[in-house]
Amino acid sequence: MRVHLCAVGRLRSGPERDLIDDYTKRFDRTGRGMALGPLLEVEVEDKKNLGMSAEAELLGRAIPSGSLLVTLDERGKVLSSPEFAAQLENWRDGGRQDVAFVIGGADGIDPSLRDRADFSISFGRMVWPHMLVRVMLAEQLYRAASILAGLPYHRT
Repeated sequence: MRVHLCAVGRLRSGPERDLIDDYTKRFDRTGRGMALGPLLEVEVEDKKNLGMSAEAELLGRAIPSGSLLVTLDERGKVLSSPEFAAQLENWRDGGRQDVAFVIGGADGIDPSLRDRADFSISFGRMVWPHMLVRVMLAEQLYRAASILAGLPYHRT
């Protein structure tokens, strides 16, 4: 199952970029034998600053056709890491070829795109910077692959 991280904004070089690249490599390496991956990152940018609806349109075009659409949103479901791993496993075992995780811009995800989501995840009731959410998602994807592979990265 291919995993797509679709996000608003371009992440330049720096600590966040380094972390995402590291967790992406780890996820791809760990998930390969379990039919998870690769993790593909797609960035969109609203260069005209037209707002959330323009971002939603750009994100909509970035999401591969037929993908399971998962938004990262403060209104979403809060999952433990093992629950997240089980959810990925269920999607994979249910025959999903692609899952697209969508991270909006500074103002969040436009309701029109949020309403299309098959699933929504929250990293808690706090609002996180959208660039940091990418790092957190990449890490949780690697953690989920590690859990499913029975590796010791995740400790309960």
